[in-house]
Amino acid sequence: MDFELTDEQVMLRDTVRELLARNYDPETRLKITDTELGWSRDVWSQLAELGVLGLSFTEEDGGVGAGPVETMVVLEEIGRRLAPEPLLDAVLVPGGLVARVGSAEQRQRILPEVAGGTRLLAFAHAEPGVRWPSTELTTTAVQQGDSWVLTGLKNPVPHGDSADELVVSAVLPSGGIGLFLVDAAGVQRKSYRTLDGQRGAQIEFDNVPGELLGDNVDAAEAVQVTIGHAQAALCAESIGAMEEALRLTTDYLKTRKQFGVTLSKFQTLTQRAANMYVSLELARSMSLYANASLADGADDPVVASRARLQVGRSARHIGQEAIQMHGGIGVTAEYPVSHYVARLTAIERTLGGGLEHLRVLSAQVGDYDLPEL
Repeated sequence: MDFELTDEQVMLRDTVRELLARNYDPETRLKITDTELGWSRDVWSQLAELGVLGLSFTEEDGGVGAGPVETMVVLEEIGRRLAPEPLLDAVLVPGGLVARVGSAEQRQRILPEVAGGTRLLAFAHAEPGVRWPSTELTTTAVQQGDSWVLTGLKNPVPHGDSADELVVSAVLPSGGIGLFLVDAAGVQRKSYRTLDGQRGAQIEFDNVPGELLGDNVDAAEAVQVTIGHAQAALCAESIGAMEEALRLTTDYLKTRKQFGVTLSKFQTLTQRAANMYVSLELARSMSLYANASLADGADDPVVASRARLQVGRSARHIGQEAIQMHGGIGVTAEYPVSHYVARLTAIERTLGGGLEHLRVLSAQVGDYDLPEL
């Protein structure tokens, strides 16, 4: 099996890398994340012009029709630069749900604008007190004639503060989960800043009108598949962030002097840096495994949890070692490595932490045959 990127994928990677490098150095990123929006609409427009926002949508829906590997390539570059643009939260997840569940009219009305960067979506699914995988929802949908109204509370809603339209999950009267399109201007939103400098919102629905996405059927499977793609995307973003955290650490060891010599002369520190590299490569192989599985059409939550568990463990190891080997400067807001560790920590707690993914995997133990000697 060939694990090398194709020429087109390399071109995509290099183009996105150049765009983000041109717009984001550590100082510029801090200024952008300190604004009310928390990300750059100018960079968002540039990503739309490159076709990045439409990578995962079919050509009929106004997109490019690329696969999960192309998305992985882009997300790695997002992680490498810690670009705060909500590609995952405003496009890949809610747009993926519209593409899978929405009617032809809904897809053609919404997705071209999402791919063009003129419509921002957000997926309102998680609820307070409900741990991932968030299958027992309290938000309800009631049909009133030909329309629907929703009541409930969603939190956290990643980048829900800037969304123009929400894709909301709610319990249908007949049971199961329905998905609804809701105008974000008609809900009560309380926005906040997250640990990693990004944005989230608590959103309250009080008999808010919503448009049923697709048919009146249980959309739980579509939600699971879309979240599986999001898990793979988070793995890819983590790889980019871990690569840069490791690079910053090794560069620091080569320049910082102690007792008259650079830190790279101390064998223990070089061995610890080598162990960081091993963790990175373990995570990279699992990220590739998850995205290659999706490219083959295998939407398996067990595969996603395998990848997330190892990537999360690698991220924790690399983050802790990066801080430790930088010393005091590693925890300052002015130095970039602290922001990489913050983002890796936030990703590790998004869509299930290590404990939740370990539970998914342990529940499958009985399905495997015991080896015979």
